[in-house]
Amino acid sequence: MFTATEKKLLLKTARQSIERGLIENMALDPEPEEFPEPLRQILASFVTLKINGQLRGCIGTTGACSPLVISVAENAYAAAFHDPRFQPLNKNEFTRIKTSISVLGSPQPVEFKTDQELISQLRPGIDGLIIEKNEYRATFLPAVWESVSEPRDFLTHLKHKAGMTQSCVPEKAWLYQAISIE
Repeated sequence: MFTATEKKLLLKTARQSIERGLIENMALDPEPEEFPEPLRQILASFVTLKINGQLRGCIGTTGACSPLVISVAENAYAAAFHDPRFQPLNKNEFTRIKTSISVLGSPQPVEFKTDQELISQLRPGIDGLIIEKNEYRATFLPAVWESVSEPRDFLTHLKHKAGMTQSCVPEKAWLYQAISIE
């Protein structure tokens, strides 16, 4: 879907947005028309930051609402400075972060009545999952399969992330795929 040059541009945009955040305390504001057409598409994205293989920030949206290049710039800045699980990134950490971008496909609703029915529809290594019940909502990107290989564990950890009890069956769920850019 994206050429090697387009992928490099997205990664460069993410890093420049974080760098601008360190210097000016604001995200990069790219002009979409200055980028190739595929990067101007309205697509959802997540930006993940890691240091030595450990999560350091991950922010994104599951719904497409802005051109991809803007989504990446905003999410990179937010992952570095506004992920509530971490302190804001500092200059020393910036030199050590590994940045990856997930470009999300459209979430598709899943029909299920039990956890087992939901689990049976998960494809390890392929699907991301969004679950929701009342005010509880969370998602795992397909990349999470790298550290959680069993579908049951995938759902268990996602429920925990959402703040749901393990006995709680989500009311709604959506599956999606993503293109990973590293």
